[in-house]
Order: sequence, then C-alpha cells, then structure tokens
Amino acid sequence: MSTSYVTNDRFRTLTAMPGVMVDRLESMAPGWLAAKLTARSRWIDSRLSKRYAAPFAAPVPEAIEDWLVRMVTLHAYIRHGVDQLDEQFAEIKADATKAEDEIREAAEAKDGLFELPLRADATGSAISKGAPYIYSERSPTLWTHIQARRGREERARGRGTDE
Repeated sequence: MSTSYVTNDRFRTLTAMPGVMVDRLESMAPGWLAAKLTARSRWIDSRLSKRYAAPFAAPVPEAIEDWLVRMVTLHAYIRHGVDQLDEQFAEIKADATKAEDEIREAAEAKDGLFELPLRADATGSAISKGAPYIYSERSPTLWTHIQARRGREERARGRGTDE
C-alpha cells in the first residue's frame, strides 16, 4: 500500500486548519484524512512523474509537502463542515487552487521553476539554464564599419538610400 508524503501529525503542524478541528475530523471519520493525503500524494505523482523522480523519496521536498497540505486543507474543511460564505474559507479555496496551478506549472515547465529531483534519465537539476542561442563569426563592432562604408558610398553617389 502506498503512503502519503505527509503524516496526520505533520499535516496538523503545517495546515492552516486548527489542530482541534483536525482531531475532530479524525474522530468523525477515522482514516479519512490519511486516505485523502495518500490520494492527493498520488495525484501529485501522476502530474510530476513525466519530468521528476516521482514518487519522491525521503526527505520529501518542502514544496511537495506544502502543495499537499494546501490542497488537503480545503477538502478537510469541506469534510468537517464549514460556512462556504466565510471569507477565510474563500482564501483557503484560492490557496488550494493556487497549489494545484503551481503543480501544473512545475509539470509543464521546460526550464524548471521548482527545485525538485529530476528523473534518472534527465539532467542533474530541475532548473536548467541554457546558453545563448546565437552564433556569429562577426566582430561585435562590425556593424559600425558596415554602416560607415554605406555612408561613404551614399555620399559618393550623391544621394541616400531613402530616396
């Protein structure tokens, strides 16, 4: 059986949800929180496995823990019961959506925006820096010589190129 990146105790420490509510949720629905944490951990893996070394080995990157806690906090509030018109709930919902967007962004990024371990068949870091995509055998000041020559030719002809 697969496990979550975050234990119930670690979730209690990292979440914005009060610990009393987390405990109450666990007593109302025993095992639900662990199951949700595991399910969302596998969702993160499915999103990131194309580029990154998912499932992630210990120590789990902090970004993964943060994303997981932010997403599951929303589900925990809904399962526990919360006034959906509450302004704080709207912020929690927006934070969970932002976490999902950040995961999608990490999965789709070509240059890597988050420092996560890459797959073995990729380079050593998720952040890759490319070299300049330009090649030239010309001198950096050659354009000034070409411009001066054109000016001399135009003066010799007695007219400019705009005419």
